[in-house]
Amino acid sequence: MLTIPLPVALLVIGVLLLTTVIAGTLTSRFGLPALIGFLGLGMLAGVDGPGGISFDDYELTQGVGVACLIFILFSGGMDTSWQAVRRMVRPALVLATFGVLISAMITGLAAVALLDFTVFQGFLLGSVVASTDAAAVFAILRSTGLDLEGDVPALIELESGTNDPMAIFMVGAALLFIAQPGASPVSLLPDFAGQMAMGVVMGLAIGWLLPEMLKRRPYRASGLVFVISIAAGLIAYGLAEVIGGNGFLAAYVAGLVAGNRSYDARQIISTFQDGMAWLGQVVMFLTLGLLVAPTNLADVVMPGLGITFVLMLVARPLSVFICLAPFRSLDWRAKLFVSWAGLRGAVPIVLATFPMVAGVPGAFTIFNVVFFVVLLSSVIQGPSIKYVARRLGIEAAQRPVSGDSNVPS
Repeated sequence: MLTIPLPVALLVIGVLLLTTVIAGTLTSRFGLPALIGFLGLGMLAGVDGPGGISFDDYELTQGVGVACLIFILFSGGMDTSWQAVRRMVRPALVLATFGVLISAMITGLAAVALLDFTVFQGFLLGSVVASTDAAAVFAILRSTGLDLEGDVPALIELESGTNDPMAIFMVGAALLFIAQPGASPVSLLPDFAGQMAMGVVMGLAIGWLLPEMLKRRPYRASGLVFVISIAAGLIAYGLAEVIGGNGFLAAYVAGLVAGNRSYDARQIISTFQDGMAWLGQVVMFLTLGLLVAPTNLADVVMPGLGITFVLMLVARPLSVFICLAPFRSLDWRAKLFVSWAGLRGAVPIVLATFPMVAGVPGAFTIFNVVFFVVLLSSVIQGPSIKYVARRLGIEAAQRPVSGDSNVPS
């Protein structure tokens, strides 16, 4: 058995993390999501790349992905201003639930036609790729300097932060239908409502308790505030899951509540959690990149292309226009941009490990197709977001600089 001395192993891990960050920064300069750089380096370090690292532990990868997603969602909640997004709560929640369901059903039908899947296998694949990634969208917006007008950024941010629980629930439902074909979808509705309700309740509770604890004298000016904030994210997720709630929703709501209350340590905790979220993304995508052998993607190129374009050009736009039809404050330009800005990121690839761990027929194909879809949609949609925003006329007017003679005194 090959063993690596601990100092060498730690050195390799450190070099991989630093190199991954550099790779993500370089890809962002070309208007691509940082995840492309993270995944790309992982693939280079993997079994088909010069690194030659053989790694195929899907269960470990799933655990790493879940842990990282907790901190990504908790940080996303802390960085969300309730004042900025509260007007978009209703459309965002409709899009994060019914929109995800519509996208999954349409994409699932494409999977049935292109991959000769059963209906339940197709729905499983559609559910895996149905949720969007806020981190990928806003990383692109920041790297390109694009500022959007109106409530469009708030809608994208809130939808992306709240649609993961729906996708996770649907993946679980699809796995149940495959294992028990006679199961009734209607019977799952009370379970879904209970999971969402308990997730919100636990998130509200932990999000309120965190600031209250940090107001106590022993913690106000101590490095322990960072430890407590880590514990809050983990407890929100774990407690919700233990009592039958949705842990991911609890983590996001806890961050949202804690990030919108007033206490001395709020800003430094927000900055610290942002770092934790970035570390989570780096570790997660590097691990996922190691898991994928590029040679395996060759077999799914054609169906992957078909599913990607159905998702981008049919499923996502239809779900957006159907779900946002009652909300007249959003015109067709805003809806079209929201459709195009639905980038896929970490969650679909992590969810694709669930069928592998469960031993579902066709799971290996599902994993490779999902990986291909995430890569291709990121490469196509990422660099074009700024161009689409300008063509649709939803880019915010540039603010005048302080030295501008036209600025009124």
